[in-house]
Amino acid sequence: MPSVTMYSTQVCPYCVMAEKLLNKKGVANLEKILIDRDPSQREIMMTRTGRRTVPQIYIGDTHVGGYDDLVALDRAGKLDPLLA
Repeated sequence: MPSVTMYSTQVCPYCVMAEKLLNKKGVANLEKILIDRDPSQREIMMTRTGRRTVPQIYIGDTHVGGYDDLVALDRAGKLDPLLA
């Protein structure tokens, strides 16, 4: 399984839902980068993704996007192959 990285904050409900979905899919080692604890990570996230909102999720080197993007991938049957 590829590494999964999620830019997040401590109080983001969409981040919590994304983490629950990823856990349900068998992701055990989710690397969470809390941008509210380390503001320099917010700049890195924005440069990397071009987006300002959390969550921002990477599966391996693939930028999935946010929670809505993750759910759309799952509904389209494309999330499991990315995680394989």
